[in-house]
Amino acid sequence: MGMSAQTNAPTIIKRKKVVAGDGHHGGAWKVAYADFVTAMMAFFLLMWLVGATSENQRKGLADYFNPTIPVNRVSGGGEGAFGGASVFAEDTLAQNGTGAGLVRPTEERQARGDTGIEPGDDPQEGGPEGASLEEVAEALLGAGGESLVSELLQRHVVSRITDEGLIVEIFDLPQEPLFSEHGDAPTQILEDLVTAVAEVFALATNEVAVQGHVAARPVVVADNPVWDLSAARADRVREMLETAGLAPRRLQRVTGFADRRQAAPAPMSVRNNRIEMILLRDRL
Repeated sequence: MGMSAQTNAPTIIKRKKVVAGDGHHGGAWKVAYADFVTAMMAFFLLMWLVGATSENQRKGLADYFNPTIPVNRVSGGGEGAFGGASVFAEDTLAQNGTGAGLVRPTEERQARGDTGIEPGDDPQEGGPEGASLEEVAEALLGAGGESLVSELLQRHVVSRITDEGLIVEIFDLPQEPLFSEHGDAPTQILEDLVTAVAEVFALATNEVAVQGHVAARPVVVADNPVWDLSAARADRVREMLETAGLAPRRLQRVTGFADRRQAAPAPMSVRNNRIEMILLRDRL
């Protein structure tokens, strides 16, 4: 009796209606909001890093993450000769490449970051009694003292450090030539500039080279004077450097390049009339 009552009992199935999003009301907006908060956090972190780092450090970071420049010896995050700051225990390791990285260095010469060259005695950078090329370049910005000379330096001079050395390039501007037209007689502008450069070059002991360049002349000129003129102007600057106090023994070469190495796209541009005074790297 009990068994039949149990078998004949109707089976009741409860069907629970599921409403989509019930309780959570959809979760996609939460994922989007989390992504937004993460992006804002990264943005503020980036802004903080930009404000907390120097220009040199940012350039070093950019070069590090640039896959097209695996090794860049003239850029880095520090003020050293090769632009690299020390990240190890001693201050000289990144500049001389010895790899000294121990807090307590061993007795080996290289492990102490010691190459036998005192700081400031880099044979590539001016010798024991001379300033480095970077220091000379910085001194050039403040050379002359007088506002007139400083203004001339800003307008007529560009400098750059290359494998050859520190190149100080002075050039003509419209209505402000360095020499007399078609001649090698210096103007007052050139005399002031050469005097300032000679004072700065006196900070170092490196040898000096002078190179003359002139703008191209029209093709119809029968007797093209560009070779003689560029050489004559370079030699005149050599004489001016010596008169300004540069030791004659430091002059290594004087060269005239005519119009063969143009600085401006237009061959006849006055910008191509220029003199390069080079503070040469010391030869090992």
